[in-house]
Amino acid sequence: MNVKFRLTLMSFMQFFVWGAWLITIANYWFGTKQWDGTQFGAIFATMGFASLVMPTLTGIIADKWVNAEVLYGILHILYAAVLFYLPQVNSPDSFFWVMLLAMCFYMPTISLSNSISYTTLKLTQLDIIKNFPPIRVWGTIGFIVAMWTTNLTGNKATAYQFYIAGIAALALGLYAFTLPKCRPEGLIGEKKTFAQAFGLEAFKLFANYKMALFFIFSMFLGGALQLTNAYGDVFLDEFKLFPAYADSFVIRYSTIIMSISQVSETLFILAIPFFLKQFGIKKVIVIAMFAWVLRFGFFAYGDPTGNLWMIVMSCIVYGMAFDFFNISGSLFVETSTTPKTRSSAQGMFMMMTNGFGAVFGSLVSGWMIDKYFTKSYSDVQSLAAYAQTDAKNEHLLDFLKNKGIGVLENGSLSRALDVKDWHSIWLSFTCYALIITIVFAIMFKHKHNKAEETAIKAMGH
Repeated sequence: MNVKFRLTLMSFMQFFVWGAWLITIANYWFGTKQWDGTQFGAIFATMGFASLVMPTLTGIIADKWVNAEVLYGILHILYAAVLFYLPQVNSPDSFFWVMLLAMCFYMPTISLSNSISYTTLKLTQLDIIKNFPPIRVWGTIGFIVAMWTTNLTGNKATAYQFYIAGIAALALGLYAFTLPKCRPEGLIGEKKTFAQAFGLEAFKLFANYKMALFFIFSMFLGGALQLTNAYGDVFLDEFKLFPAYADSFVIRYSTIIMSISQVSETLFILAIPFFLKQFGIKKVIVIAMFAWVLRFGFFAYGDPTGNLWMIVMSCIVYGMAFDFFNISGSLFVETSTTPKTRSSAQGMFMMMTNGFGAVFGSLVSGWMIDKYFTKSYSDVQSLAAYAQTDAKNEHLLDFLKNKGIGVLENGSLSRALDVKDWHSIWLSFTCYALIITIVFAIMFKHKHNKAEETAIKAMGH
């Protein structure tokens, strides 16, 4: 079998096993389990906690003792086992610890899949710069296909989303053992100190004002990166409370609508070299930050009918927001550090965005939504007024029945219904992203240099 096809299949499956539940887990959490927002924020923080330690730890193991493809396969099988167990968990506290375990197994496989691809391409004397991007794009396609699979099978709010991901992860784990051997290379060569092995030397970069400023802003923007993944699909799904939107395409296929974001991501990757050549790294980073302002702002004013175009535009600008920041930020680190500190600096960039930033964003947003933007309705009359209908509306009563809530003779609900103020939630995120953008544009001083021009030219080929 062709090596590039085998790596493409690995990349497709790598993100399929994540996309099958990542965008829809909020529907399971809030809609099916009806657990609260603060605890949900902690669930998304598990990715950040796992990203702080596990990729480095497994990287050391793959460097010194175990073939990368073997370790990759074992981790996916363990990840599958945890996913199969998740539907049995019936308390939010236990769910957190089980999900943390799942993320400890999954998050390191992202960097391992890259490492396997690089090593295999080198062994077969194929150009990495030319051949890796088309392979990696299939990862995003896998994510999209997984989202569609979960939605079209009617499982965006059920436990079966974890079974879909688990079966695929088990298949990927077994498939990994058939990949070309990527033997440990760390047995020969200079010994590394504990600080070097865990990338802790990169903290020395904070002594440089510009690098420190960049890493700090990376952390604050990293807090926004997962917010629409965490809440986007459940935001669209909760429009079904309103009879006016109940039968819209968006309600039935919210996950497919959200997948426009991933399609946009694949397209904007192709536009990055052009934007970098035209504007330089700093302006592209500012463009990415402002795209996050638009991402949240369009969601704040979007709805499934009259303002559907805003929801679609929010999904389109996501590609610019996500890709432009990650790739231009990575390029800034690449061209602003020495070969000796480059790898650890890239690790620091990922740690600040996907580690500290993700934990900060997930925990704070969950607490904030629960405390300030969630209202409890205990009687059908006030709920009907909010839903812009009357208390005897059939759709509203069916909605409550599906939630296991009855209407008593005096109009009270048998159990209070929590409803989120999504307009205010997205507006607060919009203001947060706007403040970061303005302050970064003012404080971060950077001029285009020759090293950047050389790196950008290499991207275009």
